[in-house]
Order: sequence, then C-alpha cells, then structure tokens
Amino acid sequence: MPFNAFSVNRHGWSEALAGIKSPHVKYICPHAPVMPVSLNMNMAMPSWFDIIGLSPDSQEDEVGIKQAAENVKALIDQEVKNGIPSNRIILGGFSQGGALSLYTALTTQQKLAGVVALSCWLPLRASFPQGPISGVNKEIAVLQCHGDCDPLVPLMFGSLTVEKLKSMLNPANITFRTYSGMMHSSCIEEMMDVKQFIDKHLPPVD
Repeated sequence: MPFNAFSVNRHGWSEALAGIKSPHVKYICPHAPVMPVSLNMNMAMPSWFDIIGLSPDSQEDEVGIKQAAENVKALIDQEVKNGIPSNRIILGGFSQGGALSLYTALTTQQKLAGVVALSCWLPLRASFPQGPISGVNKEIAVLQCHGDCDPLVPLMFGSLTVEKLKSMLNPANITFRTYSGMMHSSCIEEMMDVKQFIDKHLPPVD
C-alpha cells in the first residue's frame, strides 16, 4: 500500500522530490492559489495565505491560515477515501508550505505519520497551549530543517519553532537539522535527510 507525502508548496519541489522518490510512495504537490500578498506590495503571487511581515511579532493572516489548513485537511480526506490510511500520510512543505504543514498537523483530527518542515515557522503560535497538546498527533514525528544563512526566514524562526514544538509534542520525536551556508533554499544533504525520514516513518507495506 502506498502512502502520500504532501508538499504544500510546489516551488520546484516536484523536481526536487523526484531525486529521492521511493517506489511505494505517492507524492502530491498541490498548487497554492494566486492571491495578493501584503509583503509583496499587494501584488498577486502563489500563496497559501497572506504574509504581512517577516518578524516574530508581525501580524498574521489568521483567517487565511485556518482556511488553507482546511484545504489541506480536505486533501487528506480525499486520499483516505482513496484507501490510504491517514497514519500513512506525511505532510511536508518549504517556507510558507512548511508553516502550513506544521499548523495543519497540530490542528487536524486526522492521525498522521509525520511532518517535514523546511525553512519555516509555526504560524499562530500564540494560539497553541503552553504545555503538551492532547490531540491525536501529540506523538507525531517531525523533521524540521533550516539553513543557517537564511535571509528571508532567519534561523531564529526555526529555533523558536523547534522550542515550541518540543513543549507541545514528545521531544524525542522531533529532529532539527541545520545546514551550514544554506540560504532560503535546499541542498542535497537536506533532501537526503528528508528521504531518510520518509523511509523510516513510512516503510513499505506488504
């Protein structure tokens, strides 16, 4: 039985994933809708939700983030209807897509296999409890990756996010990898870490 690894931000990731694909895995890379983005002078671009600023205390598009998460949950529901159990599904994404993957996994009632969160942050972090969560994904495996030279989403965002995740989830199931010299992009080492994570948490099923 295959599983799905969602990458919720295309950004060339379908090509990147091609280099690490496993034969028993179904990969889905949905398109973000095109919308005006405040940070982009309100010009339209592919975006899962509006981005108003890139600092830890920037205002966030709460309505847009929650709607985007519902859209991802609907994708998961569709795959479950197609016969793939939700606990054989990994959510993943880069930047805004990674942020959406984390938020969705922490708010869904669907038990998931894991999250791959690349160069991102946890949206609406103040809306989550200070201590451990009690949802179905409290033991979820998370691979969080970040470049130490990221000029757009600084490494500090990743560090703050992993601290928050470890307070909410089982810290033993959270892995945080940083990559020397990497900017707001990816690298071969990171993609190999992603492949290892997927292969570990979703081995082939007879």
